[in-house]
Amino acid sequence: MIEARNLGKSYGGNLAVDHLRKAGQSHAINQVKSLIIPATMAGMEEVEVVVAHSERATLRVGDVFLKIDADQARADTEVEAMALAPIPTPEIRWRKPPVLAIGAVGGTALGRLGEPSKASPAAWAAAGAAVRMLHDAPLPPWPGQSLDELASRLAGECEWLVANDVLPADLVTRNRRLAETALRPWTPVFTHGDLQASHVFVAGDEITGVIDWSEASPGDALFDLAILTLGHKEHLGDVLAGYGTDVDRDFIHAWWSLRCLTNVRWLAEHGYGSPDEFPEVAVLRSRL
Repeated sequence: MIEARNLGKSYGGNLAVDHLRKAGQSHAINQVKSLIIPATMAGMEEVEVVVAHSERATLRVGDVFLKIDADQARADTEVEAMALAPIPTPEIRWRKPPVLAIGAVGGTALGRLGEPSKASPAAWAAAGAAVRMLHDAPLPPWPGQSLDELASRLAGECEWLVANDVLPADLVTRNRRLAETALRPWTPVFTHGDLQASHVFVAGDEITGVIDWSEASPGDALFDLAILTLGHKEHLGDVLAGYGTDVDRDFIHAWWSLRCLTNVRWLAEHGYGSPDEFPEVAVLRSRL
């Protein structure tokens, strides 16, 4: 549930790497930033360390991204989810655990958390339509998180934020109340699970690929819609127009708060700098 800028999994060619360089400048990952390592093998393209931390690393060699993950269950999920998804996904070039090689997708990212999106309203609507296609597909054959698991995680993260003086107690309390309203029964759909705007690539007004499927599972449709529009509330109407179904926006707002509350600790513990600078914290403050 961590964003692409956090895990370094944007597979959209040069633009994705540029995005991750920017992420490295503002939020270092264990003090490792993007860098170029000259290749020593004749005829081999240069290797770029896109991101690296204790859980995983991503390297780029030409138009191929090499994902090295300590948890092969995440890679298993990603491979199977991309095979099942009815929308464009990256090409899997090969897999030899713990390495998964994925081809870059064309186009540019729909947006990035903390930055204005340059994509057109029509592109955002196309993203909404793609999400609807995914949600209408058969459920993947593995379980998603239960309400009890989500509630327990939310409680634990909020307690940690307050106990460690990471965020003001009133900010956490207000957003926790909002977040808890998202934790109600729902009819599960095939969710991407980490559908932030930087994981959706477009060319003009068309979707060229959706990346990073390691969190895919049965879940709440409104969670995907919330993550897609997190930090881009001005495009929520465009996304819902493309999605084509009336939804309760209050639940989307609740998922915004839950997502941010449960991300801050991971970012802080993985060397992304001061929480005051996190876009997630800016979103939490905007909810007051």
